[in-house]
Amino acid sequence: MDKKKVAVIMGSDSDWPVVKGACQTLKKYDVPFEAHILSAHRTAEAASAFAKAARDNGFGAIICAAGMAAHLAGAFAANTTLPVIGIPMKGGALDGLDALLATVQMPSGLPVATVALNGAKNAAFLAMQILAVSDEELAAKLAEHREEMKSAIEKKEAALQAEISEI
Repeated sequence: MDKKKVAVIMGSDSDWPVVKGACQTLKKYDVPFEAHILSAHRTAEAASAFAKAARDNGFGAIICAAGMAAHLAGAFAANTTLPVIGIPMKGGALDGLDALLATVQMPSGLPVATVALNGAKNAAFLAMQILAVSDEELAAKLAEHREEMKSAIEKKEAALQAEISEI
């Protein structure tokens, strides 16, 4: 079975500095991905066509990053039954609140999983968790990552307690 890919879609190249973190995270875990600039408004037909063909083209999850009107994730969700993860981008007059609300407030039957403002890395982790439902190798890598995070906190706790004992 071929590994499922993750589509990483941004509405504008100005989203790339944040979205790059999702791509780097996916690459670190050897998850195949493609990144594209597609606008729900300026390239509506191309965005719709990509979403409609995504499953047949080997994708297992789609990440969409957009700011302000943030219609991108919703437009993709309307055109695919694959899981769509929205990254609301900071910026604009409301500093991302408008993007957050536009991404999270979807009608019943068209869900968009939504991460924090500029939460590209968590979007990548969520996409990987979705793929890991049917990919044991990826599931093991994610479990190992959790153990590494746990170990790092335990070391920091030990260092803190050592410093406190010196006070």
